[in-house]
Amino acid sequence: MAVFSSLTPVFVAVLCVIIGFLFKSSQRRETRSKQQRSDQTARPWVDEDLQDDTETSSKHNEGDDDWIDTTEEENLPHIPYTPIQYSATEMLERSEKFYSLMNLRRSVRFISPEPVPKQVIDNVIRTAGTAPSGGHTEPWTFVVVSDADVKHKIREIIEEEEEINYKQRMGDKWVHDLKKLRTNWVKEYLDVAPYLILVFKQTYGILPNGKKKTHYYNEISVSISCGILLAALQNVGLVTVTTTPLNCGPQLRSLLQRPANEKLLMLLPVGYPASDAEVPDLKRKDLNDIMVTV
Repeated sequence: MAVFSSLTPVFVAVLCVIIGFLFKSSQRRETRSKQQRSDQTARPWVDEDLQDDTETSSKHNEGDDDWIDTTEEENLPHIPYTPIQYSATEMLERSEKFYSLMNLRRSVRFISPEPVPKQVIDNVIRTAGTAPSGGHTEPWTFVVVSDADVKHKIREIIEEEEEINYKQRMGDKWVHDLKKLRTNWVKEYLDVAPYLILVFKQTYGILPNGKKKTHYYNEISVSISCGILLAALQNVGLVTVTTTPLNCGPQLRSLLQRPANEKLLMLLPVGYPASDAEVPDLKRKDLNDIMVTV
């Protein structure tokens, strides 16, 4: 009994510490739970793309007169949609022809200076503009450059940064993986191609009255439009190579006098293939390697 009596104060002290720890842990969990519920109320979902300097959270939009009130768009009328319907035979024939056409598409770095009708460029960009977009915000800007001086300035900016990329930023593995493609920081096609198409994503919209409009999934939307643009170029017999100039966006945006809400996503030199153009002898994956049927 004497031993038990001497241990009782120690036991009580330990028990109090445990109870106190459990109580504080419970409070912390309750606080986190309340915070999560509050965040979910303020923002039902979060997409990393929207964190590109224009989060649609309450701290950015609530009470901010710079952002448009979209409630007036809720009564958008709907109209009947009756697209062309083909027979099974026609569908198969059209799908095979389109695949054959697109299977000829290659990334071409040797481009002819031969002029290309501007109306053709207008039409392929119109086609790219038919792409779906988050909330039908159409968050793309296609800057078409044909001026020789501007093209050369673009080349100077890109080659300066690309040399640093190849020698410092990209790392040995990345540079080694590109060797088979025989590509480097020298981009002669930026001077030679009749047109350069610089594709900018609009991280948010700016209306004529100065109000801002949220652009949901802007990068995904613009990427889809780029895919359609590549198909449209292939359809008219023009070639390009998809380039994403690393660390060149701000300088190119300044050169082309684009607003702060636009960020460079892709640059496409466009023209006919040069008479001596070559491409790597690459093979595409088989259908069974890219499709899973459930």
